[in-house]
Amino acid sequence: MKLIKFLLVGFFFGIVLTKCEAVSWYRIYEMFQFQSFHMFGIIGVAIFTGVIGIQIIKRKNLKDVDGLPIEILDKEKGSIRYWLGGTLFGLGWALVGSCPGPIFILIGAGFMSVGVILIGALLGTFLYGVLKDKLPH
Repeated sequence: MKLIKFLLVGFFFGIVLTKCEAVSWYRIYEMFQFQSFHMFGIIGVAIFTGVIGIQIIKRKNLKDVDGLPIEILDKEKGSIRYWLGGTLFGLGWALVGSCPGPIFILIGAGFMSVGVILIGALLGTFLYGVLKDKLPH
């Protein structure tokens, strides 16, 4: 029962993303064609919200659900792995018209064909786990 609040937040987040059309294949297509500001605006708001949230966590020394302090480690300076990973993520996003979060929202909305995309995402994650030690990090 303790985790019900996280489930409710997930449902609320799914409703918000659906209502603002962030899960729409057409909106994602428009973004990658640079025909509309809609998705860039949503992503910008998400980045702004994330920056504010991280600053609140750091300044108030907030704790996680288990009562442990949240530690946010600094990332390494930019390198090829971030460029390569971001490019692969963006290509996958552009090809299927959905990033990982909306996959579950679309399945929940009844678009069962998105299950194929979910299987592909899970296979890609599994493949990364298998090849992780052989990849440049």
